[in-house]
Amino acid sequence: MKKILLIFFAALPFCQICAQEVKLDSAGRDAKYVENIISRSQKIVDGLNLKCAKAENQTKPCCQRKVLSIRNIICNRYFQLNDIYEKFKKGTPECDAELYKHHFELQSALAAYLTDEQIDAVKDGMTFGRLKRDYQATLDMIPTLTEEEKLQVLIWLREAREFALDAPDSKGKHFWFDKYRGRTNNWLSARGYDLQKERDQWIQRQKEKQKN
Repeated sequence: MKKILLIFFAALPFCQICAQEVKLDSAGRDAKYVENIISRSQKIVDGLNLKCAKAENQTKPCCQRKVLSIRNIICNRYFQLNDIYEKFKKGTPECDAELYKHHFELQSALAAYLTDEQIDAVKDGMTFGRLKRDYQATLDMIPTLTEEEKLQVLIWLREAREFALDAPDSKGKHFWFDKYRGRTNNWLSARGYDLQKERDQWIQRQKEKQKN
């Protein structure tokens, strides 16, 4: 009996999540803007390749609600950022305070439906995949990086991604990755790496690879 009760209560959170549906905060917003945000968010969800999103599961209400809720969480995050930047002037203490106040809500909301790895994928989708792209480019350019150095590069890219998630537009998102790339380059130069030489050799390796 105790075992049955434990199984029942362990299943409760999943059932509760399935029974809920995150609503789209689209009331009073421009229809074309909402449509654009929905399309952008849906592409991110599609990129997750969720099992519950496959054709054979589309008829299950629970799966439909889960996929829709994830999409709406992402949409609502874009709406929220837009509201903040419309209310507060960019770069002011009031704006920064409001951004920080709501910064962790995206991850918290997604955690009810996705794994940490999948949440990372959502963040990558919302920041143009710069983290993975920049990290791999750094490893390709300097193949002699130590494990410690690789970890530090990744840590800074993760920081850049968190700031980029709060940026108002694509320009602002790219700005944070470019800023942290500058920090990384300065740090690597201080550790004795000749970045111009490393870059030239990297370009040469790419040319040779294309020839072959």
